[in-house]
Amino acid sequence: MGFSGHLVFARSNRPLLEAPVFDSVNEELKTAVRTWESRPGGWQTLRCDVGTWDDADLAALVGWSRAPACVADLSDSSLALVTGLDTTGLRWQAWLNLDIAARVLVEEPEDIDDQLLWLDSPEFHEAVRRKRVELDAEIPADAEGAVAWAAAAGVPVTPQTGRIEELLRSHETFAEDLFSALLDELGFPRAAQPSPQA
Repeated sequence: MGFSGHLVFARSNRPLLEAPVFDSVNEELKTAVRTWESRPGGWQTLRCDVGTWDDADLAALVGWSRAPACVADLSDSSLALVTGLDTTGLRWQAWLNLDIAARVLVEEPEDIDDQLLWLDSPEFHEAVRRKRVELDAEIPADAEGAVAWAAAAGVPVTPQTGRIEELLRSHETFAEDLFSALLDELGFPRAAQPSPQA
């Protein structure tokens, strides 16, 4: 079983867990929030188990840190939806492990009696193919959004949009690895040590 939860990436001179956004998390659940990776310049990633992070928390974190932040919503380590937000309110999103995302995002017809038969049908595979094409068409805009977000974060190098597109089309066993690679490609300082596998 892989990790399901959130990887929260933001910059602060203080531990991210001190952000007011985590004040509402009860003490028992706070043990499910821990440092996952640290990068030079105050960039930190927290690993939050399911139930400790809400979509609205990203804006609150950006307001507190006064810096762009992003979060990867992971499902069983196999895919992730990354959402970034800068201090002006501009958002971007991108899927990691697109083939798996396409399978998950395909809507099941209402008249299906047996889900296993549907998942093995030519109609399902065609629906996945169409969804994959649809997601692939969004990649250039997703990559541009990510590069603009990194620029707003003040990264010292200019990321190559083509490299970001290539990464968004790639596949890794662990979506966490793709998330770290995305931050590397966007020009954020690299982590001193490899992140622990979730």
